[in-house]
Amino acid sequence: MASNTLILGLQWGDEGKGKIVDALSQEVHAVCRFQGGHNAGHTIKVNGNQTVLHLTPSGILHPNVNCVIGNGVVLSLEALDHEIKGLEDAGVSFKDRFFVSSGCALILPSHISIDKVRDKKESIGTTGRGIGPSYEDKIARRAVRFGDIGDEKLLKEKIALLVSYHNRLLVELYNEKPHDIEDVFSEVMSYKHLYDSYCFDTQGLIYDWVKADKSLLFEGAQGQQLPCDHNHRRHRWCLLLQNGKERQLTQTRIRALRGPQN
Repeated sequence: MASNTLILGLQWGDEGKGKIVDALSQEVHAVCRFQGGHNAGHTIKVNGNQTVLHLTPSGILHPNVNCVIGNGVVLSLEALDHEIKGLEDAGVSFKDRFFVSSGCALILPSHISIDKVRDKKESIGTTGRGIGPSYEDKIARRAVRFGDIGDEKLLKEKIALLVSYHNRLLVELYNEKPHDIEDVFSEVMSYKHLYDSYCFDTQGLIYDWVKADKSLLFEGAQGQQLPCDHNHRRHRWCLLLQNGKERQLTQTRIRALRGPQN
């Protein structure tokens, strides 16, 4: 069986995962991003040059390593296009080694508008990049997927349905301006070159690699304390800890929770 490695952050992000992935990725067949969006940021150095990656797996800087963005990632086409162009300008090749799942849910302009207005009114504390609303639509089975770009008729239908729903939220609930459906469709289609070059059945690809006994590295984004289901309230409470006295209080509470130590 192939040797597979999973890198996760067990705090709130910024644990140094990118550096670890970069060090380990030199010896693997492929690096796979499997969750999160372009709010992630892995800063790594290669030959003294610093690079910040938001969507692209950290293995992309090693020419012998394949890179996968899995279906658990919500995808900003604008951010992906910008990142690819920047890396290509720096001499990084994506040809025949970069694969994006056809199942990735897309982040639309209307997702960003909803995210920003919600944050303004509800003080959620998001990055305002549309990631949360995109995940909402994915879970509700109404998301527009990366693979939908290959069928313009289907894509237009799905965008019309989803953006109409978003517009009702924006206008009726938040008193904000709606999005033009044709404009959203045109913007998505302007990135069709990404679909043509990188859209792939990544689940089948990874399955084939596992059967061929290839070593894979799965790269986590953000931290385990961030999800809504696990320790989200604890995360928000910890953001309030600002000085030494409060940190000392936290350590005292932790010791009390642990109980007597042998």
